[in-house]
Amino acid sequence: MTTPVTNPSTIVEERTATDYRLDEGDHERLSHYAPKDKLLEAMIEGTPVRALCGKVWVPTRDPNRFPVCPECKEIYENLSE
Repeated sequence: MTTPVTNPSTIVEERTATDYRLDEGDHERLSHYAPKDKLLEAMIEGTPVRALCGKVWVPTRDPNRFPVCPECKEIYENLSE
């Protein structure tokens, strides 16, 4: 039996494959921002990805064909400052 090592400055969030909920709606009409490595993995594997705004979707469409999600854009711009 092993004892887990705890570090008060580290938070570990464990999720199973069913812990996500695909959001219906604007992911069909908006282009969302997501971490590039996660987005690439999701596109290759067909798995869901979480956008900066919190939307969860499986990327399958060309994002250049849709306007950018205003929430994602605002979050991204604030991260860049």
